Amino acid sequence: MAAGPRAGTRAAQRRRRRAVTLILGLPLLLTGAVAGVVAVLEALETRGPIIERCDAMLTKSVRFSLAPDQADNAALLAAVALHRGLPARAATIAIATAFQESKLRNIDYGDRDSLGLFQQRPSQGWGTPDQVMNPVYATNAFYDALVSVVDYRTLPVTEAAQRVQRSAFPNAYADHEQLARAFASGLTGYSRDALWCHLRGTTGEERANAAAAVLARLDRDFVTIDATLREDGSVVVDARSLLAGADAEDASRLAWAVGQWAVATASETGVTRVAADGMAWDRASRETGWLPDDDEAGTLGPGLVVIR
Repeated sequence: MAAGPRAGTRAAQRRRRRAVTLILGLPLLLTGAVAGVVAVLEALETRGPIIERCDAMLTKSVRFSLAPDQADNAALLAAVALHRGLPARAATIAIATAFQESKLRNIDYGDRDSLGLFQQRPSQGWGTPDQVMNPVYATNAFYDALVSVVDYRTLPVTEAAQRVQRSAFPNAYADHEQLARAFASGLTGYSRDALWCHLRGTTGEERANAAAAVLARLDRDFVTIDATLREDGSVVVDARSLLAGADAEDASRLAWAVGQWAVATASETGVTRVAADGMAWDRASRETGWLPDDDEAGTLGPGLVVIR
């Protein structure tokens, strides 16, 4: 039986009330949706994945970046220069050369028989394939050739590099001089608070093995440097041991050299914190660069670096 007119009127009224309720509720729904999107974006901003990179400041307004594996190799080149008592200029030339030749990566291919960081050719007397693929050997071979260039300290970077490499593109090294200067200056301690890395978090295994990895890398890169493993698992390095008769200024510079080396190699060693000269880099911090050191304040002597 069909509904009467009064029943039809009541049904229409109910439909109108539902429509009004829906319309009035839409702004609240939209506001909630927008708030949800904002919350997700804020979460990504604060907790999202990090784009890993290492930065080095040339000046307050000029910054260069490398991938962590490239910065790790740049740190080796600078450490070997420090061990050999070579000037920062030598590290600049080495970094510019390796960037041009291999993009600062230890590659196992190249033009003809060229291999490694510097694309050294076994057929040209640089060593066996295994030797030139060893980054420490290759770096020392490069410096051996560089120091035989009598005026390399005063030559333009690209010319000094070409005297060693004898490349078919002799002017190409100049393209990377500014980047090389920024990283070499930080990694030799002449630029302080100037090199840092943005890195992903570490695993439990990486943290457990960090001290051993740091000690092994110190021995490999610096060869002779005083380092002590503390009971808390951190490594204390006396950077003054790199230079006989180091004075206070030398101690500060060398602490920055080792501290910034530790940051540049942290992607490989699993290091999470470095303290040097009253400042600290913290892998977990979203702040950029080095910050005043609270944990180690007052406990470090001149030239000491704490790596954990």
